[in-house]
Amino acid sequence: MATNDSSGKWAGAGLLTAIAASLCCITPVLALIAGSSGVASTFSWMEPARPYMAGVTLAVLGFAWYQKLKPKTSKMDCDCEEEGKTPFMQTKTFLGIVTVFALLMLAFPHYSSVFYPKENKEVIMVSEANVEKAVFEVSGMTCTGCEEHVKHAVNELPGIVDVEASYEEGKAVVSFDKTRANVDEIKSAIDDTGYKVTGYQLAENQ
Repeated sequence: MATNDSSGKWAGAGLLTAIAASLCCITPVLALIAGSSGVASTFSWMEPARPYMAGVTLAVLGFAWYQKLKPKTSKMDCDCEEEGKTPFMQTKTFLGIVTVFALLMLAFPHYSSVFYPKENKEVIMVSEANVEKAVFEVSGMTCTGCEEHVKHAVNELPGIVDVEASYEEGKAVVSFDKTRANVDEIKSAIDDTGYKVTGYQLAENQ
């Protein structure tokens, strides 16, 4: 007979916490795919809780594996998985799939940038005298996916020479042709992503 194995429930709980822990970085990618740029920062407020949710995920999955692998203590606590009578959600295979997927979710911020298209901007000749650089203070960025979302939005504007963004510094540095673009347009493009420009400063482009 099948055992009262709750490892499947623990696996499901671990999967949910892993997804919740990565929502702040998954949302910008989904927003790009859906063409709804403004919702990119919807879950950025969850970033401070991410380390705790990641810890809960690992603890829950660890307990699920403990339940699955702990020694059997009685005949009633048989290894029914070998008899083929255990529901799939209580098998080691299911738990393994969930564990791999959860780990991929937890690692998502480190590879989220691969989902953004590479910018193939038209090479244009710009007089050095027309190039300006602006440093924008941007709130709400929490991972490399957020950086790529901001860069993608700014690069959609004409006259953009170069864009660099850093979620760690909370900044976006934009070099642009001042005869074709201006700081207000760039600020608006960033704001439209859902991340907000809290200030900016013009600097000479060296």
